[in-house]
Amino acid sequence: MKTGITNLPLHTGSAPPWLFNRMCLMAKEIVGTIIYDFGSQEFLRRIADPYWFQALACVLGFDWHSSGTTTVTTAALKKALKPEEYGLAMAGGKGKNSIKSPLEIQRLSEFLSISELKARQLVRASKMSAKVDNVLIQDGYNLYHHAFFSMRMANGR
Repeated sequence: MKTGITNLPLHTGSAPPWLFNRMCLMAKEIVGTIIYDFGSQEFLRRIADPYWFQALACVLGFDWHSSGTTTVTTAALKKALKPEEYGLAMAGGKGKNSIKSPLEIQRLSEFLSISELKARQLVRASKMSAKVDNVLIQDGYNLYHHAFFSMRMANGR
């Protein structure tokens, strides 16, 4: 098992629009290829690996090692992922978008063939993980980024 520590300093500002647009185009192609070759479940496994995620951010062109790596890369993925095309979607994001996760999960459940019961369970999981980050982790920071990935389910399971 790989373990280690990385220091990602907090930077303000945003990615240049020309870079973000290129990142979205590249993310669409990379994600599409992974899903086509290996399936949505494999993409979710990879995106959950912090080393793979960091490498993806660099491949997409966001090679600054800062806190923006996470927020900009997930924003590019959210824009690139088309639930009707890939059977995979992301809810949430940075700032005000982070609190929209429950509503977005409900809306996306139709595209992803997720039953109403499962959608409610996913909304609860989203809310609980956000609560853990905000309440239980006493690091002095409030949650400002919440990304929730979900995929099309067979028979709504």
